[in-house]
Amino acid sequence: MGKVIIVEGKSDKQRLQQLLTEPVEIVCTNGTIGEDKLEELVAEYSENEVFVLLDADYSGDKVRRLFKQDFPNVHHLYTHRMYREVATTPWHVLVQILEGAHFEVQVPDDADNCDH
Repeated sequence: MGKVIIVEGKSDKQRLQQLLTEPVEIVCTNGTIGEDKLEELVAEYSENEVFVLLDADYSGDKVRRLFKQDFPNVHHLYTHRMYREVATTPWHVLVQILEGAHFEVQVPDDADNCDH
């Protein structure tokens, strides 16, 4: 069983790829998705441990509600509302979020220069 993290956009995916040191598939929803697309997505990864890490905004909340309603076995990870987006969440905060969910992570060498 592999791990999958569902995020909203490419910048979220790129940010997580810089931190993760274990094989994890990161899937982008590319914004708000409907129930049909959500169902396809979850069916495709039903044999995996699925995590959802979405932006702390209206669009992210809307998608998260669909997941909670239709797929209660998905694990929800949260960035802080003050950072709004996964892509702009500081490295150390993302590390805490991912380590809390038992992902293997490593802060990039140039994290001080890249942090938002």
